[in-house]
Amino acid sequence: MENARLRITGMKCAMCAKTIESSLTKLDGIERVNVNLATEYAHIVYDPLKITLDDIVKEIEKLGYGAEIEKRADSQEKKDIKKLLVAIIAGSVLFAVPLPSTIQILIATPTLLYAGIDIFSSAFRTRTLNMDVMYSMGVGSAYIASVLSTLKFFPPEYTFYDTSVILLAFLLIGRTLEERAKGKTGEAIKKLMELQVKSATLLRDNKEVKVRVEEVKEGDIVIVRPGEKIPVDGLVVGGVSYVEEAMITGEPMPKLKEIGDEVFAGTINKSGVLKIRASGEETLLSQIIKTVEEAIGSKPPIQRFADKIVSYFIPVVLSIALISFAYWYTKGDTMFAFTTLIAVLVVACPCAFGLATPTALTVGMGKGAEYGILIKNGEVLEIARNVRTVVFDKTGTLTKGEIEVSEVRTLDESYDVLKLAMIAEKNSTHPIAEAIMRYGSSPNKVEEPEMFEEVPGEGVVAVYKGSKIAVGNKRLMERVGVDIEGENNENEIIVALNNKVIGVIEVKDEVKESAKEVVDELHRMGKKVVMITGDSRKNAELVAKELNIDEFFAEVLPHEKAEIVRKMEGVVAFVGDGINDAPALAQADVGIAIGTKKIDIAVESGDIVLVRDNLKDVVRAIKLSERTYKKIKQNIFWAIVYNTILIPVAAGILYPFFGIIFRPEWAGMAMAMSSVSVVTNSLLLRWSDVL
Repeated sequence: MENARLRITGMKCAMCAKTIESSLTKLDGIERVNVNLATEYAHIVYDPLKITLDDIVKEIEKLGYGAEIEKRADSQEKKDIKKLLVAIIAGSVLFAVPLPSTIQILIATPTLLYAGIDIFSSAFRTRTLNMDVMYSMGVGSAYIASVLSTLKFFPPEYTFYDTSVILLAFLLIGRTLEERAKGKTGEAIKKLMELQVKSATLLRDNKEVKVRVEEVKEGDIVIVRPGEKIPVDGLVVGGVSYVEEAMITGEPMPKLKEIGDEVFAGTINKSGVLKIRASGEETLLSQIIKTVEEAIGSKPPIQRFADKIVSYFIPVVLSIALISFAYWYTKGDTMFAFTTLIAVLVVACPCAFGLATPTALTVGMGKGAEYGILIKNGEVLEIARNVRTVVFDKTGTLTKGEIEVSEVRTLDESYDVLKLAMIAEKNSTHPIAEAIMRYGSSPNKVEEPEMFEEVPGEGVVAVYKGSKIAVGNKRLMERVGVDIEGENNENEIIVALNNKVIGVIEVKDEVKESAKEVVDELHRMGKKVVMITGDSRKNAELVAKELNIDEFFAEVLPHEKAEIVRKMEGVVAFVGDGINDAPALAQADVGIAIGTKKIDIAVESGDIVLVRDNLKDVVRAIKLSERTYKKIKQNIFWAIVYNTILIPVAAGILYPFFGIIFRPEWAGMAMAMSSVSVVTNSLLLRWSDVL
């Protein structure tokens, strides 16, 4: 199976998207189709052995739409604006200047043909009822009635040239505003795409060669000068420079990059010249963009409700229009009957339903992506809002994942406890040994022991200037004959010289600075917080107490974590690093993989991927999911309210009581504003304080 992403042109409403989806799905070789009305892209999974991309494009074109690889050119947008201006000017003249019908027809006819050609041709070519059919019927009815009036077949009062042109102008205004607003919904994704570099400078045979970034292979040496964006992921093999990594870390402060450090495509080299060995893998930036685009193209379950409404919408509206016309016609008010027919056809619009979900997803997920919060699919939104329990892995998630020395206690002032411990641990690669060496001020100047022995799981024994040094836990002390009184904390490393305890070094895996704040915020949100760890019960208890965690499970193996999560009641979110926590991430209702620079494994296991190693993003991700889903519900609610109120008004329900006539021109503007209001409501997510 292969994936294709096509830009669809000519879509005007939700029925357009639904028509393309249903038609392509029927083709042999098409696995899945998602058409996003807001972004105007189709995501297609197909079997290239059964159907080609050209066949797919031809099928879309048969339906009356266009399919392109590249985005619509700016020249097309300029043409659309010209058509709008022509319609506005002509409509204003027809409305304001009293002209004979013979002159009006000469103004209206070319205007409708020029400015309305896209609407009319789409209505003519389409195989299904869509809004272009409705608009064409509305505008066309007004125009045809006017022509028949000019030819004396209808009375003079049936001259609606001004109505037909002004109505078209309002429709074009609405579409222009909608297109502009829809364009803004994807600004966050556009910003990410703009970070992608198109070319790279390679070092080949000691010469610099400029190539397209797609031509860079694994192992190639890439030269990046100050002010340039880094084109590929890789390792620094030459030079020193500060690199701005805000697109990954969210931190504006540039980081110093030296030989051996990892760098990422899209980040900006600020100072020195860097030589980078390309990794040859798919870049982190491209993975982020791909994940976000796939998520935006997905449909949460709530969209099924909107899709069902859309599928019945136009036939029902057409029926209402004909019934209202028939009703008022039998009442003897032919003019009003004709007005209601046009008004109902124009005011009804399923676009608001079609835009409700994709616009909110585009804004919410795009904004989240700017901060490294990648929501894998739309379904997560509905699940995440109901999360009752948030389960954290301990090591590397709530804690820094690195053992650090927190305190050195000297029991005999005659000796330098830290110095002797460093001498004993110098040749060890154990994490505790490395922590002790880091804690010392001058690890490179530490003297060599005369003898060194490492006892796995217990510690080290060394000889220095004829004296025996033992550094380790209680079991080691018992092994070498050191008498230990009372209980010994697991986090305490005993230092003994010639079988006498001279000091204790306390080590621990420090909790992250933001951990307590995050747990407190989750409690304020009404969530239960649980911790699971493979560490000892004593260490787990210390962290749980420090962070005020509700419940913890200790000495748990990776596969056992998933079983514990499975048995929990309610909707559960699991937060882990996305690698050894993969079973638990997959088992949880919402898996949140945090702080992973390469998201391949995390994307497979987790529903939400947090690129930054920042615990606060857990809270942000849950809030973003809640608020995005809330926007979708608001959009669908207002779309229902809009159509429930205005369709009956357009059909003349207020006329007998208040004499109110809902003119077709007003209906056109109201229709336009319904879609614009839905998109604008979604755009409010951009200014949400969640991030």
